[in-house]
Amino acid sequence: MSESASAYETRGLRLVAVLLGLTAVSGLIDAVSYLGVGHVFTANMTGNVVVLGFAAAGAPGFSVPHTATSLACFLLGAITGGRASRWRPEGSRRTRARLLLAAEAVLVGGAALTAFLVPHGTATDYAVIALTAIAMGLRNATVRKLDVAGLTTTTVLTMTLTGLAADSRAGGGSGRRSPRRSGAVVAMAAGACLGAWLVLHHGLALPLLVAAVAVGVLAVVASGRE
Repeated sequence: MSESASAYETRGLRLVAVLLGLTAVSGLIDAVSYLGVGHVFTANMTGNVVVLGFAAAGAPGFSVPHTATSLACFLLGAITGGRASRWRPEGSRRTRARLLLAAEAVLVGGAALTAFLVPHGTATDYAVIALTAIAMGLRNATVRKLDVAGLTTTTVLTMTLTGLAADSRAGGGSGRRSPRRSGAVVAMAAGACLGAWLVLHHGLALPLLVAAVAVGVLAVVASGRE
């Protein structure tokens, strides 16, 4: 990499910090979808598959159409992200991160606008589910390509917690990546707490707007360095 290209990549906020910010947004988004539009996840697809099983079994409070919409839209976003990453696989890491974040901000902003203009209704629920699930699928595909050690996903924590425990000194490892993994757990819990409070007290539009603005800011300041 040339000196000028290297300088371009390192300009801005490190990807570790950006991904921790996105993890917090994931908690916020799932608070909106789970608490605000009927017990469905749009970021955490592991939980969504389980919820789909609950709904299929007839458990009260869960919806097969809502959950199936979320899964389908998440996969659509992931397919789009996969194709985009293969279009210019040698492209700048910084540019890829910023384009991802800009697209996510637009999608989540669209969900916020829909919830603001039509605060209640079946169409609003489906629009929020679809737009946020596409955004999360797109993000996951791109974050996977960015391949930042210890933060290869920003929407689920199972492997993060596994790595935190298994690679810790207690587990016989060095614990070298424990700070960023611990940060991811704290970030998601904080985002979920904030999202839940906003949904319970202010409805859907405000937490979605907060998420869109947060992602938009990260899009402006993200670098390509880990």
